[in-house]
Amino acid sequence: MSGFALTIVLVAAFLHASWNAVVKAATDRAIVLAAVSATHATLGGALVLFATPPSPASWLYIFLSTIIHYGYYVFLFQSYRLGDLSQVYPIARGLAPALVAFGAYVLIGETLPPLGWAGLASITFGIAFLAFQRGAANADPRAVGAAAINGVLIASYSVVDGIGVRLSDSPFGYMGWLFLLEFPVTLFVLFRRRHDPLDIDGKTVLLGFIGGLGAVTAYGLVIYAKTIAPLGAVSAVRESSVIIAALIGLFIFGERPWPARIISAVIVACGVIALAFAG
Repeated sequence: MSGFALTIVLVAAFLHASWNAVVKAATDRAIVLAAVSATHATLGGALVLFATPPSPASWLYIFLSTIIHYGYYVFLFQSYRLGDLSQVYPIARGLAPALVAFGAYVLIGETLPPLGWAGLASITFGIAFLAFQRGAANADPRAVGAAAINGVLIASYSVVDGIGVRLSDSPFGYMGWLFLLEFPVTLFVLFRRRHDPLDIDGKTVLLGFIGGLGAVTAYGLVIYAKTIAPLGAVSAVRESSVIIAALIGLFIFGERPWPARIISAVIVACGVIALAFAG
């Protein structure tokens, strides 16, 4: 990865970890997800108006990614409902890098040099080490299952978007339609809550909008990075957000245990360095 690509993916990872930390305390996760989707759709509408339209070859990928994202939101909600965030989040995000690298190799023949594969393995192992230290082995099997399915969905839309944005001839046009088509998620949640509109808390909505800004910026950066760097490398560095979130929990929220977080962070950092220098 070039220094520029590495930098923007690390920024995306930090943003993703930060918005998850912001919404972590929210009790009404459905409304948070609705606000996040509404933020995506609003920015997507602006991009659709001003960006060059994506090429016809990319529309199939926009459609596939949109459907996969709908499934992602369903299993994200279920995994958070059934399990602890610090347990299910590393499982979902930790599965993705290896699956993305494998998918990119099978579908488009994209591979990494040996040092790159070593870096990807280091990042995946570091995230998995954190997941099991945080108690995933003792978590509700339904929560682990939902998180594992989400990991497959994350890998799926990562590969689909990586191919689609390269065919689009317009990264911003591709992002615009992808984000705009998330609006049905907001409509679905509001329809389900139509009988209890007064139960929607303004603070929760605000947290969702703040989270949406972080989420849309983070994924926009990742989609752009996929046009200039290997998909497996982008996914691996992107999922370092798990470690960033763990460190935020350690230093800001005082969460424990701290040794596992530090060890995992060092392992992932070694993997990021390896990917940065893989030629």
